[in-house]
Amino acid sequence: MRSLLRALPLVALLLCASQAFAQDPKPRVLLYKDRLAQQFDTVNVVKNVIKVNPLLFFRGEIPVYYERALTHKLSLEVGVGVTLRDYLGLSLIGDDADDFGAGTEIRPNPSYHIAARFYLGQDIEPQGWYVQPEFVHLAYTKDIREKAPDGGFTDVDYRDRRVYNDLRLLMGYQMLSFSSNWLFDMYAGIGLRNRNLIVVSETIDLTTQQYTYAVNERSDSVLGAYVGVKVGYGF
Repeated sequence: MRSLLRALPLVALLLCASQAFAQDPKPRVLLYKDRLAQQFDTVNVVKNVIKVNPLLFFRGEIPVYYERALTHKLSLEVGVGVTLRDYLGLSLIGDDADDFGAGTEIRPNPSYHIAARFYLGQDIEPQGWYVQPEFVHLAYTKDIREKAPDGGFTDVDYRDRRVYNDLRLLMGYQMLSFSSNWLFDMYAGIGLRNRNLIVVSETIDLTTQQYTYAVNERSDSVLGAYVGVKVGYGF
């Protein structure tokens, strides 16, 4: 009988330990994240977005973006467009606007964007605050006709070409409409721009009315700042 009484505390201790280990050891936050991931895979939510950036028109680019949500936290965004006339020079990084005068012919070029987007909130759709590293390739080309002393144009032209490769780090906020799949996407950030430039400069001698042209080539890297707004539709 005494041996049985001595064993009772040990039995009670073992029962308490087994009850503790039988409970789910996962914290609630992990359960919440697992539930979001499961809903992303099973619920009919927005995972694809087509977007445009109307403000880039003034910078001479017309891109169309496609964003694909890979998980509820990560998406991939690619953009393809065309560069035309640059209406807005950015003096902070040494770029100038295209000449609007006669004798300048703009040559279209393709542009490319590719980015990974990391959403900071907990949402099963691609919306909320995000951080986005991005690579961008831009090229602007124009042919400048040589002017004769009488103001006309000769058959000689000079090619001005400016190629930019950007590494950007953006932060933004994307929000879907409450009543439809339309959305807006605001962003800002900084980046490093690698430039390969062939710049044509035109000068005139006021005495002889003779035009002269200089072609300067250089490559460098400059810091840049970026801000913009995209609008799009999700499905």
